[in-house]
Amino acid sequence: MPHAPHARRALLIAVAASAALAMVTAVILRAMGQPWWCVCGRIRPWVHDIWSSHCSQHLLDAYSLTHVSHGLILAPVLALACRSWGVSVPARFLAALVIEAGWEILENSPPIIERYRTATMSLNYTGDSVVNSMGDLLSCGLGFVLVHRLGLWRAAAIFAASELALLITIRDNLTLNVLMLTWPLESVRVWQAAGQGG
Repeated sequence: MPHAPHARRALLIAVAASAALAMVTAVILRAMGQPWWCVCGRIRPWVHDIWSSHCSQHLLDAYSLTHVSHGLILAPVLALACRSWGVSVPARFLAALVIEAGWEILENSPPIIERYRTATMSLNYTGDSVVNSMGDLLSCGLGFVLVHRLGLWRAAAIFAASELALLITIRDNLTLNVLMLTWPLESVRVWQAAGQGG
């Protein structure tokens, strides 16, 4: 198996580069003023209540599933975009995380935070804690890996099930998130807000 050592080296480089990327992203977010973790002083592994001040402040929350979906989408898109260049899966994995890290930084910039507050149901959104952003990076990476472990059609089924589950449980999902950021509909926002405390 002459390619095995090369593949292992590429994987190790991607893992090391991913860890470095996460650290750089954390430093940038902290420099932008985002807290390391929830101001409550505790770090919870999971928070489900999207209406509480704990949402987007701990490692994982309901919106982490939308970041898994980012990975589910980026994996086939990058495979298609890179197919004629012979880019390895570890390199595409790193590229997906670079894109996700870029979104985390953009998402926590003042204009996007204000957009969330004025155009979506996230009226009290103040951005993510650094810990939550790291959870989002991990979630995206998980989504990418799922595509390569399970195949495109099973990954598509996971995406559809995730979108439906989030729609039912929190009245939000990746599709609605993109819609409300780019083309907000008052009827959707009213429907989403009606689920508060439900």
